[in-house]
Amino acid sequence: MPELVPIPSPGVALTYGDAGDALVVVLHDEYGRLPGLEPFAQALAAQGFRVAVPDLYEGVATIDPPSAAELCGRVADDDVIDTIARIADAERAAGSERVGLLGFGPGGRLALLAAQTGAADAVVAYYASLADEEHGLVPCPVLLQLPETPDDPDEVAAFIERLGDHGTPVSSFRYAGTRAGFANATAKENFDKNAAALAFARSTAFLDAHLGD
Repeated sequence: MPELVPIPSPGVALTYGDAGDALVVVLHDEYGRLPGLEPFAQALAAQGFRVAVPDLYEGVATIDPPSAAELCGRVADDDVIDTIARIADAERAAGSERVGLLGFGPGGRLALLAAQTGAADAVVAYYASLADEEHGLVPCPVLLQLPETPDDPDEVAAFIERLGDHGTPVSSFRYAGTRAGFANATAKENFDKNAAALAFARSTAFLDAHLGD
């Protein structure tokens, strides 16, 4: 059995910031919506964004890697894309004119998949890319926040090349001495405080440039 812990407000997208501001949907990594995402979302909201953080694991999270892999395997791509669409529709109805997606690990991959549907005006993906067989056109600017050595460096390089070939504006940064998970302040095995802070600053600048007035 996976090692799980319950989380507050299971199944509900937690929201931060003022309704009507540009929306950023934050998608958690394979560990679930751990407590470290709350200060991240609050800091993002303090930059002037409306932030929504859905729970993709229906009320549980973990800091155990095998359990995280099992939980991640239960999530259907189409269900997450539908969840993002519902959140975006509700926030647009409340006044948000632009939508950004930001995801970590598997959440970054899902953000990139959702962006292919035209759901976003900008997307930030931490330690994530798309394989050739699932990569269509991403019709909005992309920012990739990458560890020094990605788990599959050839796939990441090919993804960046394809984005350029498709005409997608893409920026990418690598953080020296880091591994995937460097921004997860709760599952601390690979957490890097300095890299996480710099990546956050770059993410907010990118989102402001593409979602701001």
